[in-house]
Amino acid sequence: MFPRFITKSIHAYLDYPVAFGLMAMPFFFGLGEGNMLAFWLSVLTGVAALLLTVLTDHHLGIFRILPYGLHLAVDAAVGIAFVAAPLALGFVGIEFWYYMVLGLTVLAVVGMHKSEDAAVMA
Repeated sequence: MFPRFITKSIHAYLDYPVAFGLMAMPFFFGLGEGNMLAFWLSVLTGVAALLLTVLTDHHLGIFRILPYGLHLAVDAAVGIAFVAAPLALGFVGIEFWYYMVLGLTVLAVVGMHKSEDAAVMA
């Protein structure tokens, strides 16, 4: 079982850098040389992550429309999709490892989420 220490507040601070990183890292790592989908999947997921963050009901959300639980569910779905993408889409080399590592990292972060109820009880 994962240690659960990533609170809603910590998660909020991670969201913006991750979104911008997903948009920038394909340029840095040269994604798309083997499969252009590898480039665009990251960039478009970054744009979607930024929009999700702006709309999430946490202290760094701007419009605070979407519940944080939905945000976590979307993050989990992205983690699963990122782990599945290299296998399903035939990514190789850096593109394979980029998505595999990011997907597993996202799933770990979601798995280490500490619910607000648990935070109050601690």
